[in-house]
Amino acid sequence: MEVDIVRSSPQAKIYLQQFKHFPDEACKPQFHDGVATFKLSLLEQDMLRCGITRVVNKVTGQKMYYHRVIVEEPADSSKHTFTVKCVITEVVVEPEIAIAANHTAVRRSVLPAGFQEPEVIDIHEEISGSAPVPILGVGVRQGGVLVTGELNVSPGTPLQMEIFLDNDSAPIYGLLVTYMLVTDTKTQEETIIINGCSVDPYLFENFNTVDGDFLTAKFRAFKFPESTYVQFRGTVNVCLDKCPGIECSNGQVGFGRKRRAIEMSGTDKNKLFEVTMSTFIKVDSTNDVTIDQGKYLH
Repeated sequence: MEVDIVRSSPQAKIYLQQFKHFPDEACKPQFHDGVATFKLSLLEQDMLRCGITRVVNKVTGQKMYYHRVIVEEPADSSKHTFTVKCVITEVVVEPEIAIAANHTAVRRSVLPAGFQEPEVIDIHEEISGSAPVPILGVGVRQGGVLVTGELNVSPGTPLQMEIFLDNDSAPIYGLLVTYMLVTDTKTQEETIIINGCSVDPYLFENFNTVDGDFLTAKFRAFKFPESTYVQFRGTVNVCLDKCPGIECSNGQVGFGRKRRAIEMSGTDKNKLFEVTMSTFIKVDSTNDVTIDQGKYLH
């Protein structure tokens, strides 16, 4: 996906949301003649590298990829956010039907003799519409303040992750997190949510919700031994109205699938979209709470 943004001034700073100081050059724009160009891979193995979100319509197969671009103007301290999207629709081409070269056309009477049109015609009107494609927001809060990739938090700090729907989608859909892992963005990763339940609720609690379209989970900041950046990568199902919860092993309810539903069917009939998302935080190296070889080190 290639995104071009005209630079409003030579001093304007343009970057991907949460990636202002991230060291990966693939996530930074190239500047030429006053235009900032992002070239972001949509390949399965690469799309989360720079935080692209993918939304898959489980009914039609349509895929939408999106990211948010920030433009800062130092002259007036303004900051503008733009959502950029790429929509891919799979088209099925039916084979051509062969038509015989020789055929005979017969002219028939348009209406039979004595035909009379009725004076009253009963017409049933049908109105159909389409629901919006959901846009997810995801963030981490510390004491009510949003933490971005440009700010540091200390290991062990109490935090809260939030995953929520945009205003247009919230009245229509509900959310559930089926899977989540944490990675150092290089070679190390650990699963923290599986089948809607936390692997270790002490470090990362189950997701909870009141209305179904805004999920929250409390956790403690942690890091990998050789990295300061921590990326959370998750799979979120979008359901019609509200997603059912699942009773986890510790008795709490996590927002994954019901066990009964899994036994009855291998697919979620209520699942309309599947979203692949991510978020970053930066953790400093003092008083380490680290993840190493599948174990949490305090």
